[in-house]
Amino acid sequence: MPEPTAPSRPTLEAIARQASVSLSTVSKVLNGRPGVSAPTRAGVEELLRDSGYARRGPEPERGGLVELVVADLVSEWSVEIIRGVERITREAGFVLALSALGDHHEPGRDWITGVLSRKPVAVILQFSNLTAEHRQQLRTRNIPFVVVDPAGDPPPDVPAIGATNWAGGVAATRHLLGLGHTRIAVVSGPPDLMCSRARVAGYQSALAEAGLPFDPRLAGVGDFGRADGEREARRLLEKADRPTAIVCGNDLQALGAMDAAFALGLDVPRDVSIVGFDDVAPASWVRPALTTIRQPLQEMAEEATRTALRLRAGAVENPRLELATSLVVRDSTAPPAAR
Repeated sequence: MPEPTAPSRPTLEAIARQASVSLSTVSKVLNGRPGVSAPTRAGVEELLRDSGYARRGPEPERGGLVELVVADLVSEWSVEIIRGVERITREAGFVLALSALGDHHEPGRDWITGVLSRKPVAVILQFSNLTAEHRQQLRTRNIPFVVVDPAGDPPPDVPAIGATNWAGGVAATRHLLGLGHTRIAVVSGPPDLMCSRARVAGYQSALAEAGLPFDPRLAGVGDFGRADGEREARRLLEKADRPTAIVCGNDLQALGAMDAAFALGLDVPRDVSIVGFDDVAPASWVRPALTTIRQPLQEMAEEATRTALRLRAGAVENPRLELATSLVVRDSTAPPAAR
């Protein structure tokens, strides 16, 4: 008895007939080109999706593009992500295409058009708010996508590679508690970001574990920048009953907290201990060198790229992985000085 054959992939001509449009119109939609009305584009997209047009075909040739969308091109955080994606992309024989979100923290309106026209092998994203329409457009064309270090909470069907932010917040606070600090402040990133909330929750959990209540007067909120780290730390350190230690949302905020301490004539770590998060390169360059929580950004980017390429090859998976963070003790923390 002959083996059953898999259903053949519909042709673009068949999809054009079903949509009552020309073949060139279907081609425009498929390749993200302009010149198609929104209702027509939506109808063709639906047919492409329902027909299973994106069934996996032959493996992409070496030299194809892996597209990476990062927050910016200058921060140490983004540089680590770029390094990780580039390494795996190069080893797999593909080429890295790079774009930055800029101040908008999300891709421009024409971003998806460019992606569809470039036909990348895979897309790695540093943002979590990819629209349902964009997700469907990528899937229809068999372009896998993975979010790395998600700021928000991606939909359940979106693969994402992150880090153990809550555990990192716990480890940073436990370190300070172990040194004898009991008046520990926190300066966090934006509360709408999942990673910010998780790090603060870890801080609060470690305090509760030690029998210490969370004091909202010892909490500051910023935007993960050095300037807001300085601003919030200065506000906290100018208090008569100032904290003896500060847990910061990331290394930039921690560097800003150091700036504030020095400006106020305080010594780090004698007068105030400071802990960062990420372990980007400047954390080890600054003096005193920064105690921080290492987030394995490059390894996260490498795993995200491997995952996207496995998905491209037909692997059935929808991973949500968190790589472990770890405490890196340097010179910016010490037991509190007697007052």
